[in-house]
Amino acid sequence: MAHDGAARLDAATFATLLVTERGDRVAVQLNRPAVRNAIDAAMVAELHAVCAYLEQTPKVLILSGSPSADGAKGIFASGADIAELRERRREDALAGINSGLFERIAKLPMPVIAALDGYALGGGAELAYAADFRIGTAALRMGQPETGLGIMAAAGATWRLKELVGEPVAKEILLAGRILTGEDCLRRGLITELVDSAGLLPAAHALADKVAGQDPLAVQTTKRVFHEPREAHPEVDNQAQAELFESPAKFARMQAFLDKRKK
Repeated sequence: MAHDGAARLDAATFATLLVTERGDRVAVQLNRPAVRNAIDAAMVAELHAVCAYLEQTPKVLILSGSPSADGAKGIFASGADIAELRERRREDALAGINSGLFERIAKLPMPVIAALDGYALGGGAELAYAADFRIGTAALRMGQPETGLGIMAAAGATWRLKELVGEPVAKEILLAGRILTGEDCLRRGLITELVDSAGLLPAAHALADKVAGQDPLAVQTTKRVFHEPREAHPEVDNQAQAELFESPAKFARMQAFLDKRKK
């Protein structure tokens, strides 16, 4: 089980995820279709295992849900598993079970692409917010029903959603239970591309191809610096650029550009 001398993820060890790996990316499909891909403790643990691998072996991550039998429509994730959630108490909230996982996904070295079809609600939506890119379908339904269940969206929605769509719309979603359609998500910038269900994964892989065409170190550095707090700039930019200015890839890529221009 090796690729270019490196260990790879063993797809057979996952019960709630379908995992496929290429040289430059890992595709993870949430796979609990009987409960609309509700995120339970087992899925959280398995996603942590994927993160541990990608922290050591940086690759693009594509997250998607289970397609329907005919491929016409799928489900990303309907939220956290309510049966588990009902039994959680104060200590569980303080442990940050979902928020810790989603923050880890957001901080992965290489970009994360969420391919969204059907329901992306509650924790499923918050998982999508943690991605760097979101692509969706017209069938997408995205929102935060938590206050209707007597809790709040506590795994990133209260701050990531405001950054993504602005305060007025974020409050409609969080406080009034508004559910966004795929068209709404595109109009609000929550997704960057609207495709049909059959074209969703191809579109995600096409975006991964674009990322893979860039220099990996430059991509990782840019992502890290992008998420630094405002007060860290411009010093953090200068330090990061100083490192990249000495990288072999910088010289090789710039020389290739100059050579091509001469032809």
